[in-house]
Amino acid sequence: MTSTQTPQLPALRFLKGHGTENDFVIVPDAENAVDLPPAAVARLCDRRAGIGADGVLHVVRSAAHPEARHLAEEAEWFMDYRNADGSVAEMCGNGVRVFARYLEHAGLVTAGEVAVATRGGIKRVHLDKDGSVTVSMGRAALPDAGVTVTVDGRSWPARNVNMGNPHAVAFVEDLGHAGNLYTEPPYEPAAVYPDGVNIEFVVDRGPRHVAMRVHERGAAETRSCGTGACAVAVATARRDGTDPAETGTPVTYTVDVLGGTLVITEHPDGSVDMTGPAVIVAEGVLDPTWWAAARGIETVND
Repeated sequence: MTSTQTPQLPALRFLKGHGTENDFVIVPDAENAVDLPPAAVARLCDRRAGIGADGVLHVVRSAAHPEARHLAEEAEWFMDYRNADGSVAEMCGNGVRVFARYLEHAGLVTAGEVAVATRGGIKRVHLDKDGSVTVSMGRAALPDAGVTVTVDGRSWPARNVNMGNPHAVAFVEDLGHAGNLYTEPPYEPAAVYPDGVNIEFVVDRGPRHVAMRVHERGAAETRSCGTGACAVAVATARRDGTDPAETGTPVTYTVDVLGGTLVITEHPDGSVDMTGPAVIVAEGVLDPTWWAAARGIETVND
């Protein structure tokens, strides 16, 4: 008789969380022992054949990861973030909030200040007792080079803002003008963003209040993007003449995303804070046979 044997793999525990409906599969892996090839990440994030998510938060001790060892003295934990297509990303603002919430959920940190290492540097997180999470996102860079974004025959200039990852912010008359955002909107000149870009479309809602849609690099349209909301607030402040570096006064914008609301404050020194919710919704263990197949490990017949 022939049977199919599953390789003896350790059970992979996972959790599911979201921040303003930007959702993530969380993979706890303190010692960096789990192999996460791009195809396996894409399977995890598949909304029909996997768990479903906008990305994966791989939770690793900084000292155990070659990209974060130099940050280990400042931050015990490293957010090894992957986009839904399996590609590696520098940062994810909503992801950092959910990452910190997981650390609290797992008893690895307590409410208060937490340092998280990312490919975009150290992020300082404050876990509030009311459930909200504030992340110090660092300073925005504003490269001179911008692009023109085109959708369905309409074109807009887009401001180049870097929040540890690249963004192109376009102000439009109607969010519907962004189209379906299943595919990346074309932009020129493409050489401005050699590694791709997150593209935000923005409309005004009121005084210091805007709404946005976003095409995230490697994930298509998402319900929210934390770094994108920060980039939008920074770009809007320049448009509105409220640049804190010039006024000497912090400026706060409310940014509506499809999945909720984020509050972004930029300070005169250029630092940007983001406040919003972060929720753990489920946890479980992957089926070993499915996980083996997702990683391209063949079964053995005897």
